[in-house]
Amino acid sequence: MSDDAAANIVDLLVVGAGPTGLACAIEAQRAGFSTLLVDKGCLCNSLFHYPAHMTFFTTPELLEIGNMPFSSPNQKPNRNEALEYYRKVAEHYRLDIHQYETVEKVEGSDGNFIVHTTDRFARPLTHRARKLAISTGYYDLPNYLDIPGEELHKVRHYYHEPHPFYGLDVVVIGGKNSAAIAALDLWRHGARVTLVHRGPAMHHHVKYWILPDINNRVKNGEIKAYFNSTVSNISEDDVTLQTPEGPVTLPNHFVFALTGYHPDFEFIERLGVKLDEGNDRCPVCDPATLESNVPGIYLAGVIVAGERTNEIFIENGRFHGQLIAEDLRAKRVAV
Repeated sequence: MSDDAAANIVDLLVVGAGPTGLACAIEAQRAGFSTLLVDKGCLCNSLFHYPAHMTFFTTPELLEIGNMPFSSPNQKPNRNEALEYYRKVAEHYRLDIHQYETVEKVEGSDGNFIVHTTDRFARPLTHRARKLAISTGYYDLPNYLDIPGEELHKVRHYYHEPHPFYGLDVVVIGGKNSAAIAALDLWRHGARVTLVHRGPAMHHHVKYWILPDINNRVKNGEIKAYFNSTVSNISEDDVTLQTPEGPVTLPNHFVFALTGYHPDFEFIERLGVKLDEGNDRCPVCDPATLESNVPGIYLAGVIVAGERTNEIFIENGRFHGQLIAEDLRAKRVAV
């Protein structure tokens, strides 16, 4: 490698600038390595797209990265507090973050990866790195229902805030936290809400302070619920359900299909990383270092758990950066 080439290469390029990606860059930087982060969206893009008034399940200290305290007047911080905290962390560590830059292709190999990206105007860019850490999360890829009408503009796979749906007929599909939170928020702000879930009841993973609330609203008839049911068709003015009592057609203005999300398995496989089909498509990696079967490519955050997206959160994914930094140090990455 020429001197000019060596001067333009970073030790670790992190794909994904969420809390775990930030933690990877911070820990590598604290260990003496140069870093760069790229994200196809904004800083903490997934967190930004959470419901506007979302409250975390956990306490502030369990969201901390980089040994920086997360001060909050609330026992459980909200989305806006978390976004401010992670901005402060990024500023404190002077992280080099390229926002709105999408990774299109990766070439090269361990010690000399070439990462091809495009900016938001589709202009091509190139970065070079000795090692890569992939921390792309899963929130960008919804689990689609594959039913007629799902492509209509009235169908949303993300819920942000209730105001635009006041006085309208809204169907919420799903039985976990996202669906429960959206259904309650919409109902409290004047929407006529129907909840549809394929299971016999709301999922037991629904947060303990939300579960009795949604169950009581259903019991009181304030939110109509169809359990053991699915949506089979969506049209401009109504939706059709398949219920234990037979087909039901409801008037409808908007549908929130909050049926979960999944990692970008296609992107991971394009990197050469193998997926363990017998283990919920978990990418193959060393649990001690998080290096994948491709030398020089590390995995971090929820993607490590494959399809089991309820196993890794900020609270435990934030420690992945330490494992990666320790391996970089052991391998004497910088030259």
